[in-house]
Amino acid sequence: MATETDTGAMPRFPDGFLWGVSTSAHQIEGAAELRGPSVWDVFTATPGRVKDGSTAAVACDHYHRYREDVALLAGLGVDAYRFSVSWPRVDSPGGLGFYDRLVDEVCAAGVRPVPTLFHWDLPAGLDWRQRDTASRFAEYVSRVADRLGDRVGKWITLNEPAEHTLLGHALGVHAPGGRLLFDALPVAHHQLLAHGLAVRALRASGAADIGIANSHGPTWPASEAAADREAAEFYDVLLNRMFADPVLTGRYPEGIGELMPGDVHADLEVIAEPLDWYGVNYYAPTRVGAPRGTEIEFGGVTLPAELPFSVVAVEGRPLTDFGWPVVPEGLTELLTGFRDRYGDRLPPVVITENGCSYEGLDDRDRITYLDGHVRALHRALAAGVDVRGYFVWSLLDNFEWAEGYARRFGLVHVDFATLERTPKASYGWYRDLIRAQRGTPVR
Repeated sequence: MATETDTGAMPRFPDGFLWGVSTSAHQIEGAAELRGPSVWDVFTATPGRVKDGSTAAVACDHYHRYREDVALLAGLGVDAYRFSVSWPRVDSPGGLGFYDRLVDEVCAAGVRPVPTLFHWDLPAGLDWRQRDTASRFAEYVSRVADRLGDRVGKWITLNEPAEHTLLGHALGVHAPGGRLLFDALPVAHHQLLAHGLAVRALRASGAADIGIANSHGPTWPASEAAADREAAEFYDVLLNRMFADPVLTGRYPEGIGELMPGDVHADLEVIAEPLDWYGVNYYAPTRVGAPRGTEIEFGGVTLPAELPFSVVAVEGRPLTDFGWPVVPEGLTELLTGFRDRYGDRLPPVVITENGCSYEGLDDRDRITYLDGHVRALHRALAAGVDVRGYFVWSLLDNFEWAEGYARRFGLVHVDFATLERTPKASYGWYRDLIRAQRGTPVR
């Protein structure tokens, strides 16, 4: 399969650019009986929480099939594998042993292991509304780093605290199912504090090359009307700046800090511990307008009437099977905007997630999506953004949270009845892209 499309040959990225693929523990591991329960186990046990009524008790059974999945990584030829470590599994007998075996297998395949230390599967009984959870997280991080740090050279503290706060605690559509609206703000602060404490714990263990994976996207006003622009600015603060500003500048956006609990000034010194790189998960921009005073269905989520904004469709764009607009140039806009906003405070950037949901083994729409976004990333690099890597979401079709098994993001198809893995056309496309970038002949 050639790496050329209708828009011409793929431009070359710098030598040393990191090509990778991502997964998360709860979405693929299964073997739920061999770990403690997480908030997601409690959530999915409640009827009506997951659209198809499924759970992740088996998922892709990666726990038992990790060697098969690492062989898929080796065949893909990626430089790095981003996976997550399950805190509930580490808290269970033998849990760290699984990650020992996984990391050894990944390293033996010539791939760099890049663990994410929290990807939403909080142990049941803990609560991000409580400040102590941040300290408990740092203790857990130290245990993982002490065990795996001799082989792991690149770390991610948290995945998408914005989504975990909004969907899990403000709107209740993800675990743990809280419907707190703006009373969920302490959840955001305590996750950010946990990030800073984790950076310190990793440094104390001798670790280097540390980042965070925050989700970001451009916010577009629905019109030039003042009310729409004001609503879009508020949304941008809430979903982008509230999670980037504290990490990169040591400050919350104006008006946010006083809403947070505890000694915020002291906490911000911890939250802003210097990073080696900044991870960005990008999927699409969001078009935002003034509040309508009614509930709005958007992307499978019901937005309450009392929110001070509304989310409207990005028109004139193709949609993924999830209904998300395909806007590659939004990635260029996002990264150049971050460069302009944060200047020297922005460390090198790694795209820690980018991908799409499409059905079928001959997934040409996914190839078109990924091709467009890789080109958009190169345009950001050419514009002066220091971009060091790109990770596709995801290696495998998996348990897609509240959507259950209805959405397929994988480069590899998983038959959830037999657990058979079958590489899709996009797997071959990405393999050949990586080979071409290295100057290796494409078969």
